[in-house]
Amino acid sequence: MAKPSEKFAGDPVLIAIGAAIRRARKGLGLSQEAMAVDAGLDRSYMGGIERGEHNFAVMTVTKIADALKMSPSELFDLAGL
Repeated sequence: MAKPSEKFAGDPVLIAIGAAIRRARKGLGLSQEAMAVDAGLDRSYMGGIERGEHNFAVMTVTKIADALKMSPSELFDLAGL
């Protein structure tokens, strides 16, 4: 399991994007596990993203947005970023 980012865990940007991912996921009626499978990510890593613990890569954002049936820019808009 990936460890939270020592430098960035809890950063307001990561908290905002994680909360937006959670809202979008719940809006689609997806469990965290189902969305992680759709995005090709580990469920525990996905949980860490939603909690704002991981400073994840652009390609991961793209995979998550695809699983949520939205564009990365829509996801960032939802996060207020």
